[in-house]
Amino acid sequence: MTTGTVPTASDVVDVLVGVDDPEYPGVSIVDLGLVEAVRAGEDGHVEVDLIPTFLGCPALEFIATDVRRALQHAGFLQPVVRFVDRPVWTTSRITAAGRRQLASEFTVAVRVGRSAPPCPHCGTIALAETSLFGSMRCRSISECQACGERVEIVR
Repeated sequence: MTTGTVPTASDVVDVLVGVDDPEYPGVSIVDLGLVEAVRAGEDGHVEVDLIPTFLGCPALEFIATDVRRALQHAGFLQPVVRFVDRPVWTTSRITAAGRRQLASEFTVAVRVGRSAPPCPHCGTIALAETSLFGSMRCRSISECQACGERVEIVR
């Protein structure tokens, strides 16, 4: 932020695009759909409301710290970061760019609604769920019936 300029919500979002999810380095919290609201005051103070993927997510404090640090580094004074419980986060909040990054960088598929996601390895829609329980509460494990690879699915 340039000294003497009035910050906008867009200025804040520009900074947040550079804040990665701790579990997926290179995938921003903006692309994951965690940013719900941004308020920027003329005095340089900002408030950011984030939506957790689930309330018990162990990464919440890491994310809040990273957001505060990035905003302070950009010149915003005493940013306030809070997690809100409404609206509830869903995979439909993940941007197309975020879905592509998750698939290409982490071989993670994203289920939106009830439609089956494509396999991040071979691209076919042939994933069969093998376990409802993945590495985190918001993930499950499937196996691709076309290429045989195991795939983690964000749901």
